[in-house]
Amino acid sequence: MAQLLSNEEEVLEAFDPSIAASRRFKHPIAVFFHMAFRSLAIVAYFMCSWAKASFVTSFVIIIVLLSMDFWTVKNITGRLLAGLRYWNYVDDAGNNHWIFESKKGTDKSTVSPIESNIFWLSLVFTILLWILLTITTLFSPTYIIITGAALALNVTNLYGFVRCKFGSNEKLSDEMKKTVFKSFLSRVTSGAGGNMPSSTDNEQQQSSAARTMFGP
Repeated sequence: MAQLLSNEEEVLEAFDPSIAASRRFKHPIAVFFHMAFRSLAIVAYFMCSWAKASFVTSFVIIIVLLSMDFWTVKNITGRLLAGLRYWNYVDDAGNNHWIFESKKGTDKSTVSPIESNIFWLSLVFTILLWILLTITTLFSPTYIIITGAALALNVTNLYGFVRCKFGSNEKLSDEMKKTVFKSFLSRVTSGAGGNMPSSTDNEQQQSSAARTMFGP
Protein backbone atom coordinates (compact mmCIF):
# COMPACT_ATOMS: atom_id res chain seq x y z
CA MET A 1 0.00 0.00 0.00
CA ALA A 2 2.82 2.37 0.89
CA GLN A 3 4.53 1.56 -2.38
CA LEU A 4 1.30 2.33 -4.26
CA LEU A 5 0.98 5.71 -2.57
CA SER A 6 4.59 6.48 -3.38
CA ASN A 7 4.03 5.66 -7.05
CA GLU A 8 0.92 7.87 -7.14
CA GLU A 9 2.88 10.78 -5.70
CA GLU A 10 5.60 10.34 -8.31
CA VAL A 11 3.00 10.33 -11.11
CA LEU A 12 1.35 13.47 -9.75
CA GLU A 13 4.70 15.24 -9.47
CA ALA A 14 5.56 14.24 -13.04
CA PHE A 15 2.35 15.78 -14.41
CA ASP A 16 2.33 18.78 -12.05
CA PRO A 17 5.83 20.16 -11.34
CA SER A 18 4.38 22.65 -8.85
CA ILE A 19 3.68 19.77 -6.44
CA ALA A 20 7.32 18.74 -6.41
CA ALA A 21 8.44 22.36 -6.15
CA SER A 22 6.21 22.96 -3.14
CA ARG A 23 8.01 20.15 -1.28
CA ARG A 24 11.47 21.54 -1.84
CA PHE A 25 13.31 24.23 0.04
CA LYS A 26 13.64 27.23 -2.24
CA HIS A 27 15.75 29.23 0.22
CA PRO A 28 17.73 26.71 2.32
CA ILE A 29 20.30 29.30 3.45
CA ALA A 30 17.54 31.63 4.66
CA VAL A 31 15.91 28.74 6.53
CA PHE A 32 19.23 27.89 8.16
CA PHE A 33 19.90 31.41 9.45
CA HIS A 34 16.25 31.87 10.41
CA MET A 35 16.56 28.93 12.77
CA ALA A 36 20.21 29.42 13.72
CA PHE A 37 20.09 32.84 15.39
CA ARG A 38 16.97 32.16 17.47
CA SER A 39 18.29 28.73 18.47
CA LEU A 40 21.68 30.15 19.41
CA ALA A 41 20.04 32.80 21.61
CA ILE A 42 18.13 30.13 23.53
CA VAL A 43 21.17 27.86 23.79
CA ALA A 44 23.29 30.80 25.01
CA TYR A 45 20.68 31.55 27.67
CA PHE A 46 20.87 28.00 29.04
CA MET A 47 24.66 27.83 28.76
CA CYS A 48 25.18 31.12 30.57
CA SER A 49 22.77 30.04 33.28
CA TRP A 50 24.43 26.63 33.62
CA ALA A 51 27.96 28.08 33.66
CA LYS A 52 26.82 30.80 36.11
CA ALA A 53 28.33 33.50 33.92
CA SER A 54 28.11 37.10 35.03
CA PHE A 55 24.93 38.95 34.19
CA VAL A 56 26.74 41.49 32.00
CA THR A 57 28.38 38.76 29.92
CA SER A 58 25.13 36.84 29.56
CA PHE A 59 23.19 39.99 28.70
CA VAL A 60 25.62 41.09 25.97
CA ILE A 61 25.88 37.66 24.31
CA ILE A 62 22.14 36.95 24.32
CA ILE A 63 21.04 40.45 23.29
CA VAL A 64 23.48 40.43 20.36
CA LEU A 65 22.06 37.10 19.15
CA LEU A 66 18.49 38.30 19.66
CA SER A 67 19.22 41.48 17.70
CA MET A 68 20.74 39.50 14.85
CA ASP A 69 17.68 37.25 14.84
CA PHE A 70 15.27 40.21 14.88
CA TRP A 71 17.01 41.97 11.98
CA THR A 72 17.32 38.79 9.91
CA VAL A 73 13.67 37.82 10.35
CA LYS A 74 12.32 41.32 9.74
CA ASN A 75 14.38 42.17 6.68
CA ILE A 76 15.31 38.87 5.01
CA THR A 77 13.63 35.64 6.06
CA GLY A 78 10.16 37.13 6.40
CA ARG A 79 10.32 38.27 2.78
CA LEU A 80 11.89 35.10 1.39
CA LEU A 81 10.14 32.41 3.42
CA ALA A 82 6.67 33.91 3.90
CA GLY A 83 6.44 36.64 1.26
CA LEU A 84 5.83 39.29 3.93
CA ARG A 85 7.58 42.53 4.79
CA TYR A 86 6.88 45.48 7.06
CA TRP A 87 8.79 48.74 7.10
CA ASN A 88 8.38 52.41 7.88
CA TYR A 89 9.21 55.79 6.40
CA VAL A 90 9.18 59.37 7.65
CA ASP A 91 7.38 62.01 5.58
CA ASP A 92 8.38 65.64 5.15
CA ALA A 93 6.36 66.62 8.22
CA GLY A 94 8.33 64.21 10.38
CA ASN A 95 5.47 61.74 10.81
CA ASN A 96 6.35 58.05 11.02
CA HIS A 97 4.34 55.70 8.77
CA TRP A 98 4.35 51.89 8.91
CA ILE A 99 3.73 49.86 5.75
CA PHE A 100 2.72 46.18 5.81
CA GLU A 101 3.23 44.27 2.55
CA SER A 102 2.28 40.80 1.37
CA LYS A 103 2.91 38.99 -1.88
CA LYS A 104 -0.25 38.35 -3.87
CA GLY A 105 -1.30 36.56 -7.03
CA THR A 106 1.48 35.11 -9.14
CA ASP A 107 4.13 36.49 -6.77
CA LYS A 108 3.09 33.83 -4.22
CA SER A 109 4.60 31.15 -6.44
CA THR A 110 8.04 32.11 -5.11
CA VAL A 111 6.97 31.16 -1.56
CA SER A 112 7.37 27.52 -0.55
CA PRO A 113 4.55 26.20 1.70
CA ILE A 114 6.98 24.17 3.79
CA GLU A 115 9.23 27.20 4.32
CA SER A 116 6.22 29.32 5.23
CA ASN A 117 5.13 26.75 7.82
CA ILE A 118 8.63 26.64 9.31
CA PHE A 119 8.63 30.44 9.48
CA TRP A 120 5.33 30.73 11.35
CA LEU A 121 5.82 27.73 13.63
CA SER A 122 9.27 28.94 14.69
CA LEU A 123 7.93 32.40 15.50
CA VAL A 124 5.11 31.08 17.68
CA PHE A 125 7.15 28.31 19.33
CA THR A 126 9.98 30.71 20.20
CA ILE A 127 7.58 33.14 21.87
CA LEU A 128 5.99 30.32 23.90
CA LEU A 129 9.42 29.13 25.00
CA TRP A 130 10.51 32.63 26.08
CA ILE A 131 7.23 33.02 28.01
CA LEU A 132 8.03 29.79 29.85
CA LEU A 133 11.55 31.00 30.57
CA THR A 134 10.16 34.32 31.82
CA ILE A 135 7.94 32.46 34.28
CA THR A 136 10.91 30.47 35.56
CA THR A 137 12.98 33.63 36.04
CA LEU A 138 10.45 35.02 38.52
CA PHE A 139 12.64 33.34 41.14
CA SER A 140 15.69 35.10 39.66
CA PRO A 141 14.56 38.65 38.78
CA THR A 142 17.93 39.55 37.26
CA TYR A 143 17.42 37.40 34.18
CA ILE A 144 13.87 38.62 33.62
CA ILE A 145 15.43 41.60 31.83
CA ILE A 146 16.89 39.24 29.22
CA THR A 147 13.72 37.19 28.77
CA GLY A 148 11.67 40.38 28.64
CA ALA A 149 13.85 41.77 25.85
CA ALA A 150 13.61 38.46 23.99
CA LEU A 151 9.81 38.50 24.26
CA ALA A 152 9.60 42.12 23.13
CA LEU A 153 11.67 41.51 19.98
CA ASN A 154 9.90 38.28 19.02
CA VAL A 155 6.40 39.60 19.70
CA THR A 156 7.17 42.70 17.64
CA ASN A 157 8.11 40.57 14.65
CA LEU A 158 5.07 38.33 15.09
CA TYR A 159 2.74 41.33 15.29
CA GLY A 160 4.29 42.92 12.20
CA PHE A 161 3.99 39.78 10.10
CA VAL A 162 0.45 39.07 11.29
CA ARG A 163 -0.47 42.57 10.11
CA CYS A 164 1.19 41.79 6.79
CA LYS A 165 -0.67 38.48 6.49
CA PHE A 166 -4.15 39.64 7.44
CA GLY A 167 -3.93 43.42 7.08
CA SER A 168 -4.86 45.52 4.06
CA ASN A 169 -2.32 46.94 1.63
CA GLU A 170 -4.78 49.19 -0.17
CA LYS A 171 -3.40 52.23 1.62
CA LEU A 172 0.09 51.64 0.27
CA SER A 173 -0.35 53.47 -3.03
CA ASP A 174 -2.28 56.32 -1.37
CA GLU A 175 0.48 56.84 1.18
CA MET A 176 3.10 56.89 -1.55
CA LYS A 177 1.10 59.36 -3.63
CA LYS A 178 0.78 61.67 -0.63
CA THR A 179 4.53 61.49 -0.05
CA VAL A 180 5.33 62.30 -3.68
CA PHE A 181 2.78 65.14 -3.73
CA LYS A 182 4.20 66.69 -0.55
CA SER A 183 7.72 66.41 -1.94
CA PHE A 184 6.57 68.06 -5.18
CA LEU A 185 4.93 70.94 -3.32
CA SER A 186 8.03 71.38 -1.17
CA ARG A 187 10.21 71.72 -4.28
CA VAL A 188 7.81 74.20 -5.88
CA THR A 189 7.58 76.43 -2.82
CA SER A 190 11.29 76.30 -1.93
CA GLY A 191 12.60 76.64 -5.48
CA ALA A 192 10.86 79.85 -6.54
CA GLY A 193 13.70 80.80 -8.87
CA GLY A 194 14.38 77.27 -10.10
CA ASN A 195 12.98 75.25 -12.97
CA MET A 196 9.60 73.56 -12.68
CA PRO A 197 9.77 69.77 -13.05
CA SER A 198 8.18 68.42 -16.21
CA SER A 199 5.22 66.02 -16.20
CA THR A 200 7.52 63.25 -17.43
CA ASP A 201 9.86 63.75 -14.48
CA ASN A 202 6.90 63.79 -12.10
CA GLU A 203 5.58 60.50 -13.50
CA GLN A 204 9.02 58.93 -13.12
CA GLN A 205 9.18 60.08 -9.48
CA GLN A 206 5.76 58.55 -8.75
CA SER A 207 6.74 55.30 -10.44
CA SER A 208 9.99 55.16 -8.46
CA ALA A 209 8.29 55.99 -5.16
CA ALA A 210 5.55 53.40 -5.64
CA ARG A 211 8.01 50.58 -6.33
CA THR A 212 8.53 48.19 -3.42
CA MET A 213 11.06 45.55 -2.56
CA PHE A 214 8.76 42.95 -4.09
CA GLY A 215 8.98 44.57 -7.51
CA PRO A 216 11.25 43.34 -10.33
